[in-house]
Amino acid sequence: MLKAKAQISGLAVYQPGKPISQVKRELQLDTIIKLASNENPYGASPKVQDALVQEAANLASYPEGDGYQIREELAEFYGVEKNQIIFGNGSDEIISFITRAYLDSNSNTVMATPTFSVYKTNAAIEGAEVIEVPLKDGTHDLAEMKKAITEQTKVVWVCNPNNPSGTYVKDSELKSFLQAVPNDILIVLDEAYYEYVTGQEYPDSLTYLQEFPNVLVLRTFSKIYGLASLRIGYGIGAAEVIDALNRVRGPFNTNRMAQAAALAALGDQEYVEDCCKLNQFGKEQFYEALKEMQLFYYPTEGNFILIDVQRKGNEAFDYLLRQGIIVRSGEALGFPTFIRVTIGTKEQNEKVIEALKQMVRVLS
Repeated sequence: MLKAKAQISGLAVYQPGKPISQVKRELQLDTIIKLASNENPYGASPKVQDALVQEAANLASYPEGDGYQIREELAEFYGVEKNQIIFGNGSDEIISFITRAYLDSNSNTVMATPTFSVYKTNAAIEGAEVIEVPLKDGTHDLAEMKKAITEQTKVVWVCNPNNPSGTYVKDSELKSFLQAVPNDILIVLDEAYYEYVTGQEYPDSLTYLQEFPNVLVLRTFSKIYGLASLRIGYGIGAAEVIDALNRVRGPFNTNRMAQAAALAALGDQEYVEDCCKLNQFGKEQFYEALKEMQLFYYPTEGNFILIDVQRKGNEAFDYLLRQGIIVRSGEALGFPTFIRVTIGTKEQNEKVIEALKQMVRVLS
């Protein structure tokens, strides 16, 4: 009998949500609001559509293996060298490069819990020990994470803002942590929601790279840029770190359409700024309503909000689903009595808030 790696036998298989068309059919509803995956409710920049139409003429050709054109533009945009950037099929793929390049059965990796589950999954695939440090008030406890580091630690993960809590590590705290961690340990700063952040003490992580060459910053075009379906993310770090990751990267791992769309999206920063402002308005909608309902929530720096609904997350998920609203249950995220809701348009948020008010009355 064929046997796969022993360490993957207990890993959970990712379960995608039901397609909207299926939910409509099962619940006999005309409209479904999906606010479960932290997608941009306003979609991508209009410039992306034009870029995709033009790129459609090149479908028979392989993509640029290293994303040459988008790499040049991104390097100029951030003021870094071209050899400091790597692209992935979403930043998720870069996480797999990191674990493949740096972790094995003789090493360990340190991360918060709850945080983005992909770190743990990929580390387990490589047979590494996973050391998890509980969040403190919803935020990374960097002091305890430092204590958890051993001689076998090769990678430390800091999701900032953290998914699913939406909280962030402040600049002063993060810099002190970096100064305390040995420079032979890779520190991964996952900033998938970077463009949504408005917190005044959020770190400008790219300024760390010269002082801390063991820092790798992950960002993505999936969130505020609205390109989730095309799967393109990137990492920025020291040239030697990028070189190591490129050695485990498969050829042509990001497609032509994704590269063209990312290039167009990057060129429309006015659209990005507008989406950030709209997200901020949506946050305030939720904050005001949740305070009125006396439901605890974590103030968020992302495009989602984690809400304590004071009952099982799955129960709240099912109730909202019957109202035609898809959110994410906190039971799968490490917050059993919470739900995570993507911040939508003004109208979508109003419908979610009204449904939450009804739920509080009905299920109380």
